[in-house]
Amino acid sequence: MPDYLQPDVLARAEALGMKARQVVEGLRVGDHKSPYKGFSVEFVQHREYVPGDDIRHIDWKSYGRSERYTIKQYEQETNFIAHLLVDGSNSMRYGSGGSNKLEYTKLLAASLSYVIIRQRDSVALRVFNQGWAAELPASSQLNHLNTIVHTLEATRPKERTRIGPLLDEVADQVSRRGIIIIISDCLDDVETTLNGLRHLRFRGHEVVLFHVLHKDEVDFPLDGNIRFVGLESMAEIMTRPRLLKPAYQRVVNKFLKELQRGCDNSGVDYIRMMTHRPMTAALGEYLIRRLQVTRR
Repeated sequence: MPDYLQPDVLARAEALGMKARQVVEGLRVGDHKSPYKGFSVEFVQHREYVPGDDIRHIDWKSYGRSERYTIKQYEQETNFIAHLLVDGSNSMRYGSGGSNKLEYTKLLAASLSYVIIRQRDSVALRVFNQGWAAELPASSQLNHLNTIVHTLEATRPKERTRIGPLLDEVADQVSRRGIIIIISDCLDDVETTLNGLRHLRFRGHEVVLFHVLHKDEVDFPLDGNIRFVGLESMAEIMTRPRLLKPAYQRVVNKFLKELQRGCDNSGVDYIRMMTHRPMTAALGEYLIRRLQVTRR
């Protein structure tokens, strides 16, 4: 049985943590900015006193200047909910061992879940292909991590990738602003995928896309006479890769540029994850960059 909770990956990731970069709506006081006003953390504004307010929060200095009773309001901090969307379609089968896209994705999903739950935030998990293959509600309990890992272990690739319409569903269903994390090879129509990502951003969510790819899909280092079998269309073709390589790489580079440009323009955090890179380095590098941006 694969071990999706690797000590070296978890230690590195937990040390860096994953804070929300923008306003989120949580269920209890925690570590991230909330749109709701309270009486803790950072001063935001005054409002007029109304009967029933705690007189301890009256600003007496302001009263001395204006002879009006006003209450100091502060911006609360809150725990966020991370919605983890994991691609379990047939195209994720590519690769072997640790470079298999689905296995790499499972390791990434489990590692992120561990970090988020350990910092007392909540994780909801959905595995998708053409529809939802598995769904787990949000929880911050440690035993929820076991449920997530078992669900990932049981995930087998099947059917085709269908990202855009499923992202639209999530945007319509999730009312509280949180973090939406998509882990996928994104082998679907680019504009439809981008429309789904824009819909999530329009709803006020912070959106993170981990684009998981095998180096063969980018470099196309194949030679000789090879029979290609489509993982989702199941079409077969016998050909010489050397003849196809220039045209293939033009198409792939166009796909990658369009996806990244669309994410950048929409405020979606785009991270390309190549499966030959050790998870400790790849995830650690992203969390460091995220931490630097959060602190600015």
